[in-house]
Amino acid sequence: MKLPNLPLLTLLFLLPMVVKAGPIEKIAELIKHGNTHEIATYFAASVDMTITTESGVYAKAQAEMMLDKFFKENKPQAVKLIHKVASNSNYNFAVLILTTDKGKYRIAYTFKENAKAMEIIEMRIENEKT
Repeated sequence: MKLPNLPLLTLLFLLPMVVKAGPIEKIAELIKHGNTHEIATYFAASVDMTITTESGVYAKAQAEMMLDKFFKENKPQAVKLIHKVASNSNYNFAVLILTTDKGKYRIAYTFKENAKAMEIIEMRIENEKT
């Protein structure tokens, strides 16, 4: 029995599994483009934020302004996801390396589920130690 459309059907069946990107990948892509406003939509009401030497717990709007300032001073060029923990549906964590026009940075961010939505509760941006 010949099934001429079997490869196409297999591809259509597997495609949704490959295409579905989680919040970790979405944030990595937004960081790659320096899209502060879209990243901030994932922030919790207060965010534990560290950007190089500044750190503290900031309101969502303050955290967005800090991140925007960072991206204006450091134009993103590339992102490489180096570590990801997504095994717990209530808690996700990722570490990536951001290459900018001024150097490399290690960015770590933590998601926590709140009212059925994943929110960033912590973001750390540090100089990459080579």
